[in-house]
Formats: sequence, C-alpha cells, structure tokens
Amino acid sequence: MHTILILSITKTMKKAKFWGICLMACMALNAYAQQSWTADNGNGTFTNPLFYDEFSDPDVIRVGDDYYLAGTTMHTVPGLVILHSKDLVNWEFASYCFDRFDFTEDKFFLKNHQEIYGQGIWAPAIRYANGQFYVFSNINGKGLQCYTAKDIHGPWTHHNMQGNIYDLSVLFDDDGKIYAIHKYGEVHCTELKPDMSGPVEGTDRVIIPEGNGVGEGHHMYKINGMYYLISTDYSPNGRTLCSRSKNIWGPYETRVISADETYGYHGVGRTIVPRGAKYRIGEDGTKFGVAYASPDATGCDNAHQGGIVQAKNGSWWALLMQDFHSIGRTVCLMPMTWEDGWPMVGLKGNLGRAPRTWYKPDTVLGCYGIDEEAQPIRAPYNRNEDFNGKQLGHVWQWNHNPDDKMWSLKGGRLRILAQPAEQLMWARNTLTQRVIGPKSIATVKLYTKGMKDGDVCGLGNINVPCSWIGVMKMEGQPLMLRSFEQMTNDTTQTPPAITLPAIPANGKIWLRCIGDYDNNQMQYAYSTDGINFQTLGRMMPLTYQLITFQGSRHALFAFNVKGKKGGYAEFDNFTVEEPMADRSQNIPYGKTIRIINKATNRPAIALKHGMLYDTHEGDMSDLTKFKVIDRSLGRVALQCADGRYVKVYGDGLPGDVRFTTDPKEAEMFLWQDYLDHEFMLLSLKNHKYLGKSPTTGSPYSMDFVGPDPARRNGAVLRWE
Repeated sequence: MHTILILSITKTMKKAKFWGICLMACMALNAYAQQSWTADNGNGTFTNPLFYDEFSDPDVIRVGDDYYLAGTTMHTVPGLVILHSKDLVNWEFASYCFDRFDFTEDKFFLKNHQEIYGQGIWAPAIRYANGQFYVFSNINGKGLQCYTAKDIHGPWTHHNMQGNIYDLSVLFDDDGKIYAIHKYGEVHCTELKPDMSGPVEGTDRVIIPEGNGVGEGHHMYKINGMYYLISTDYSPNGRTLCSRSKNIWGPYETRVISADETYGYHGVGRTIVPRGAKYRIGEDGTKFGVAYASPDATGCDNAHQGGIVQAKNGSWWALLMQDFHSIGRTVCLMPMTWEDGWPMVGLKGNLGRAPRTWYKPDTVLGCYGIDEEAQPIRAPYNRNEDFNGKQLGHVWQWNHNPDDKMWSLKGGRLRILAQPAEQLMWARNTLTQRVIGPKSIATVKLYTKGMKDGDVCGLGNINVPCSWIGVMKMEGQPLMLRSFEQMTNDTTQTPPAITLPAIPANGKIWLRCIGDYDNNQMQYAYSTDGINFQTLGRMMPLTYQLITFQGSRHALFAFNVKGKKGGYAEFDNFTVEEPMADRSQNIPYGKTIRIINKATNRPAIALKHGMLYDTHEGDMSDLTKFKVIDRSLGRVALQCADGRYVKVYGDGLPGDVRFTTDPKEAEMFLWQDYLDHEFMLLSLKNHKYLGKSPTTGSPYSMDFVGPDPARRNGAVLRWE
C-alpha cells in the first residue's frame, strides 16, 4: 500500500501548487491538533486510538464521500452521539439524537433515589436508507428505540418501537425488508415494520444456535450477495468473529477474524470492593457505590465490538472499541484484508492483529486528495469552555436529565443551583465531560459567594468510586476546601479528613484535576490566584467499571447535604491541557539512539558477526548506536554507527535480521509510536514486528505478530 501512496505523489506532481496549498493548510490547522489528541500524524499515517477519550460501541457507515460514527452515551444527555469524517481518521461532532430522555419516570432524572447508572441508551446501529438516517438502540426498561432524520444534524424523530430487542444490528435488505439481528450466544433475527412502529409479529427466529461461539454486539452487512455478521464473544476472553451465509436465515459458518489485539495495554482487571464499603441500591437491586480495580489486576481486553466499512478507494476498515484503562472504551481504526471470502482484521502476513500506526485511506502527505479537498487535522471537540455562549459546547453532557430551571448560563458563567443530595452520585444537574488521555490537566474557576448553609460545590470525577475537590459551607463555620474520596469515605456528613480554610475573601478559587489515565491515577489541586497550585489529598486510584459502564468523567457540581434547596455555585474558564497531544517530535528522525528492549532492558547491538543481538546494559560502544533515517510517510531505516544498515532476509526468523552497506537495500520500517519513547518497528514486507525473545538466546527476528499486554514479549522497544 505504501507503494501506491508514493505513486500517487508522483502522479500529482503537475498539481504541485495544489498540494503545496494543501500541505500548508494542514500545517496551519495542526496547531490546535497539537493541543488536543488526534490520531492524524500529519505525515500520511494515523496512530490509534482515534480518540483518547471514551467512545463505546462504535457503529460506522459511509454515505457517498462521508463517514458517520455513532456511539453509546448510557445515562448521560444529550444522548446518542454521532461524529462525521471525510477520511476515517479526523472526526468532528455532527449531532446528538436527542437532547433529553423523553420519559417521565424519576430514574431518568436522578430523583427520589432512582437512577439509570450503567443503563440508559447503548449500543446503537446507524444506517442510511430510503433517503434518511436511522439510529436504532435500546433503553433499559423501554425496549427498542429508533431515531430518524433527513439530515445528519437533525432534527431527529423518536420512534418507541418497544420489544425485547437490544444490542442489535439492522439490515435494510435489497427486497425492502428490514431485519434486526440481536441477542447473545443464541442469535436471533426479527423483521421490523417499515414505519418503525415495532417488530413484525411472528418473525423472530434463531439464525445461529447456542454453542457456535458467537457472542453479541452484532453488525450485519450484505456484501456481494452474501450476508456477513460481525460479532464479539467474551468467553473466555474477547474475540471478534464473522459469520456468513447466503441466506439471512442461515445456515451460517463462523470464524475468528481478530484476536489478542491488545495494542500492548492491560485491561481494567476485576472490579473489587474493599471491606466495609457502602453501597447505594438501584431500583432493580443493582449496587453502586465504592468499587475499584485492584492495583495488581492483570486482566486484559482485546479490541472488540464495532463495525466495518468500505472506504471510497475500495479498502475495508474495522472500527473496534478497546478498554483504555480508566479512560473507558475508545475506538481503534484497523485495516482489513479479504481472504477466501472472509473480511479479516489486519494485513496480509499478519491477519487477526492490526498495527497501531498505519496509512490513512487515500492520503498524500497528511492531506486527503479526493476531489482536491484537503481534510484538516482535527479533534472532535473543543474541550475548553468559557461559558460565554448561549449554549454549552458539544463535549458537555448532564448526568441524567437535568432540572433545566436549576441551571443557567449567565454573565459569562455557568450557574448551578444546589439541590438536596447526600453525595456526588446523587447530585442532580451535574455537568460532565469525558477525561482525555494519556495525561491531561483540567482546571476551572469557581465562584462561591452564592453558596448557602449545607452547600457543596466543586470539580469532581463522576465514576465509581467518585471523588472531588470542592468547597463546603456549613453554618457558623468558615468556608472549607476539601478533597473527597468515596473509596475511603462515602458521606460528606463524616468529619472531613482534610480541610483548609483557604477561600479568599472574594470567594474565587481555582480547582484542578491532574490525570495520568494510562496509569489509572489522578490528583486534585487548588489555587487562590490561578497561577500557583497546591495539591490536596492523595494520588487517587482510578478504574473503568461495569457499574456505570463509563470511564472517568470531569464533573462540575453543586448540591446540598442538609436536604434542602441551597444557594448556587458559578463556574468559569474550564480548560484542559494535554501535555502529550503533540507527537510531532516522537519519532527521533536524524538522531543517533540506543534501542533498549523493554522485555530485557538490554540495548541492541550490531554484531560484527552480522546479526542484531543484545548486550549488557553498560555497553556504550558504537555498535549499540543507531541513526534513525527518515524515509517519509512515517517510514524509517536504521543505520549503525559503523555505517551498516539493518536489513531483513528471508522470512524474518531469528538470525534473518542482519546488515547491508547499501542504503538502497536498507529495511523500511513503519514506526509504531507507543509514547514515552516506547515504539515498535513494523516490517513493510511481512507486516510483522522486529523483536527479540527474552526467554531464548536467539538474535533479533522479524516474526513477532504484535505486543503482549505487558509489552514484555520482546517486540516493544525504548529509545534513548
């Protein structure tokens, strides 16, 4: 594929002026992209994840030249988010399907100790047919829902189809019939009415019986007359499967199309509960309260559940979700290869796995060339908010339906009126946005002069366990600043462990959340001048858990612990800094480096005997020094300090990684950036990775299929 990209550059030399303008436009627009994570590397490649924040249960379609991606929003509103892209890599916000849940029960409003944590609306299927968009999903206790619109930006019409159909895919077949494919293990197919009023009675049938290894998260497609069902099975661990048949009703044959692709990430482990923990009980008996992931949890979760799509150039791609630590579930873009009529995730020679970094579809020098339109490098959201507008930014969502009479945008600030609640998880009108990794710093200015007796307000993490830094006002006492952690204390009525009478007379204070989300930890800080910050409380553990089915979220809140309506809090200038978003210098082009194997912590050495091996840690000889040669489009060659170049012979088995003195014969690798100076080298010959086994005495090889979750199998390297 890289050859095609090079040829496309040559063929467009006569359009040099256009491409020059295109490149300049991309460079100018890259300024914001360097401040917020985007998958686009600006050199014709992308690096997963597409977003370093939560986007669960992705489903994707292409309509003409446009791609649309729908995802889960659970109990938060606005609900059912849709993003838009021109190149599958750079995405922008398009729409929410609804502004509020249009049901009246208390549980949708977080009223009277009723809640829908970990429920709400989830696992959407987006489709385009009959000149309009359809988004199908399930709401717990309400059944199948459908939202339709002529324009992707809305307005959307809600159809309550009811029926016990969930976690579904929908196929509009060639004969005009509409099918829903659903359920776990025993896969069902049910015909739907064209007016979206509900299922067609008597049409529900089992199309894949139990015992065939098929799971859930279905995505049905009809390709060249054949029916293909993409699904995910979680027993005993996550795998992506494809089932195919010549008839919608079967019989189906099934095979695994992706497995063990963790991208070198540990999953969330098991959620465990400490002794003496306190719970809240939902109406269905579900407990939510204190829970956290064990620090020594070793569970991992492979890329799983998502849709596939054919790009405009004919290539096929999978967009699957993966658990990225306490961030939650996010989306990875994976190239696909058709083999013997099966859509396999990955590249020829390494099917079932997919590179973290690969070429964008139809890309030239970071610009997308279809119809001579340069696609800007962009992040989906602007996370910063000055609250000066008439509406909140698209990145914000409320925790359950808010009481719209109890909040406002006024005088360039967000005002939240305090309503009765024992703790943050029960606080109504809590405004949230997803945290973004791998590291970020969120800061907000808080005004406290409107607070009354019993009020608590501040910046929190709406998760299980929840936490916050905030101000408490109690009658007869000075304002107190407190760091709260549900892990160790489940009620604000208990005397706070850490308090500081540090609120200035003007009632203004800055609160900050410092997150290291790849390492599942965060800490709070405060400032009285907006410049000098002091930490408060310990470095807190974080998790992704299946109680709320969401990762960590920043929360702006105000509630009253004395059971009455209180005063109000005002927020201004919410900012998010991402110190690792700019990856433009992550590949050490032109630098001379030492390559350390992460599994052995030993540097690679170019043996005079002719092979790439490793040596003891203190070896600083020239044979342990390599220069990184830029070969464009994210590709590199390695040159030893003695002038020899790394070259791979044969099939890349141990001993096949040797050297050449001819720069034209140097091996071409695609650099895989793992941040913090960690990387992998992908061969463009066999689509496998350079590595050395930590358990054998063999030299380096080019036959590793990918990293293990701990990055300790010998394929992940570190440069210094």
